[in-house]
Amino acid sequence: MGSAWRRWAGRYRQRMAEAAEKFNTAMSAWREWQEAPWGRLRYVVGEVNLVRHLDDLADGPLRVLDLAGGDGGDAVRLAARGHHVTIVDHAPTMLAAAAERADAGGLAELITCVQADMHALPADLAAGEFDVVLCHNLLQYVDDVRQTLSSALGPLRAGGLFSVMAINRHSAPLTVAVREMDLVAAMAALDTDQARTQTFDAALTLHTAEEIAPVLEELGCREVRHYGIRCVCDYVTDDERKHDPAFYNSLERLELAMTARHPYMHTARLFQLITRRHEK
Repeated sequence: MGSAWRRWAGRYRQRMAEAAEKFNTAMSAWREWQEAPWGRLRYVVGEVNLVRHLDDLADGPLRVLDLAGGDGGDAVRLAARGHHVTIVDHAPTMLAAAAERADAGGLAELITCVQADMHALPADLAAGEFDVVLCHNLLQYVDDVRQTLSSALGPLRAGGLFSVMAINRHSAPLTVAVREMDLVAAMAALDTDQARTQTFDAALTLHTAEEIAPVLEELGCREVRHYGIRCVCDYVTDDERKHDPAFYNSLERLELAMTARHPYMHTARLFQLITRRHEK
């Protein structure tokens, strides 16, 4: 490997180590976010989008690799459907929480937790020929998106399904303008890809689906499908009302109706790209 790759890998490991420490100390805030209506929508819509494509893969349980899978928010949903999921993450506290969730749900036999760098996976995972690989909410934390996507695709078998999810840069100016009513900040957000996450107090680099899809195609993926997650939720400023069950149910139905519908996926808070790997 060249010196440029080693320098990048060193920066990535340092950044992930810092992020892991923040994740470890922000667990209560993260759990609160997951249980909030906007957190629930992220997982519900992401799962529905993924399930649309799973039936075409194989009969019976699938082997799923969840990279940067944290405390198992995606993994437990797939394991509950009978699939075998391996979670890889840097943060031991997140993985411990994932193991607890698996035990609580009676899913311990279907979920394996591995503390590792996704760019230096153990050999058995790197050559795992998984049916499905998830790379959710990782891209905003890395410096080299192409290298990260290439590493994430490595363990995926030919014909396997790949799901990548990230914060949508198109949503940043709208979110600031609508929720904070700060039009100066919204104007500035039009011309930057930098942001911060409040939950983990970490720097982010934002991307768009239109930027990531061609990279996936260059890496041997085809039939890239674009979905939006939280197409409308973040632009409804009455957060208290979202906790009302009737309102939330209507909001969830609307989000599911919008997720694959143009033009709403382009301004959703998150984008999800689901594709198949046609080359190894």
